[in-house]
Amino acid sequence: MKRASKTDSTPLLDDASIGFEGRLASDDHQSLKVWLRLLSCSTQIESEVRRRLRAEFGMTLARFDYLAQLSRHPGGLRMSALSRFLMVTGGNVTGLTDELAKDGLVERVTEPDDRRSYRISLTPRGAALFERIAAVHENWIIEIFAAMNGAQKAQLHELLGGVRVHLTEIQHAAAEKLDAARTGALA
Repeated sequence: MKRASKTDSTPLLDDASIGFEGRLASDDHQSLKVWLRLLSCSTQIESEVRRRLRAEFGMTLARFDYLAQLSRHPGGLRMSALSRFLMVTGGNVTGLTDELAKDGLVERVTEPDDRRSYRISLTPRGAALFERIAAVHENWIIEIFAAMNGAQKAQLHELLGGVRVHLTEIQHAAAEKLDAARTGALA
């Protein structure tokens, strides 16, 4: 793997490791370069976390994320809310719930106000397991970002926050435009 100085125009990675950034040409717009670098980093981090979860805990990232959402909601979540938090289909959540319940990590409790609905929560065993895995996971993320100092991480976090706010504004404007077009078509 080849390293470059900050001012050098030499690629930071060799061709086998470059990923999405290999699609770039030297005259591409800076925004495109940033997006592809961000996508490459995100994909590479996710792949490494997936690999480590499987190797050290025999767990998928989907299971980890599922347990993490329930950990953030000690009172449990309805299946529909859990599905939204995980951004997966209800069928996928049902399958994961079945597997995790069978393993004794989560439990289903019928909602008193709607007997067709369940609230899912971590069992004590599931909470203890997640707590142990989450501590190791946090250390992995710290290790992955060790090339940056605290000020750099804070700056990157702030800059990406600005991108997210701007993107949300773009999405809201597009949704309003679509609503207006639908309303006009119905009138």
